[in-house]
Amino acid sequence: MHAVPGAHALVGGNTAINLDVQRAAAHDRNVIIPLILVVVFLVLALLLRAIVAPVMLIATVVLSFAAALGISALAFDHLFKFGGADTSFPLFVFVFLVALGIDYNIFLMTRVREQAKRHGTRSGALIGLAATGGVITSAGAVLAGTFAVLGTLPVTFLTELGFAVAFGVLLDTVIVRSVLVTALNLDIGRWIWWPSSLARKADVEPDQLSERPAAVP
Repeated sequence: MHAVPGAHALVGGNTAINLDVQRAAAHDRNVIIPLILVVVFLVLALLLRAIVAPVMLIATVVLSFAAALGISALAFDHLFKFGGADTSFPLFVFVFLVALGIDYNIFLMTRVREQAKRHGTRSGALIGLAATGGVITSAGAVLAGTFAVLGTLPVTFLTELGFAVAFGVLLDTVIVRSVLVTALNLDIGRWIWWPSSLARKADVEPDQLSERPAAVP
């Protein structure tokens, strides 16, 4: 109708309403998600005094979100037989998983940075993981169980949200935080702390740590 000169047709009904809601949800995602990532990057950069580490941590969080969203879509289609998902579902899942994932990132990487100052990047990553891994995994398990309770409610949106967040939290704490982040930390080495002074500090080998004299009480 818009192609007809002078025509000013308006369409109503459920189809038009759903189209407006989808466009609004897409606009919110395009605005809120980049804004969240920018704010998270600034916070991590100030906390860790680095640029490479925040980029790596944000990339792992986004990867964890994408994996949780994909697995959830498969479960909704083939396991639960849901008809679809709410248009705001991806944004809610992203906000929850990014907030929780960044908390675990901060808890892990601040400890790693403290140890890297003393023992170098490689040993600091292993010591930091050993010190925080059990706590992060336990906290993730409790939080995943809490969100999984939403799956018992007779509301499709809440069931989908609870499943996606619970799965994403377990994926983040068991695999991403414990395996992927530490592996990337070891592969990148001291350059993960660029441009801080830690990027120029040589790693201390484990045998050198054992050869250091014990502190005199």
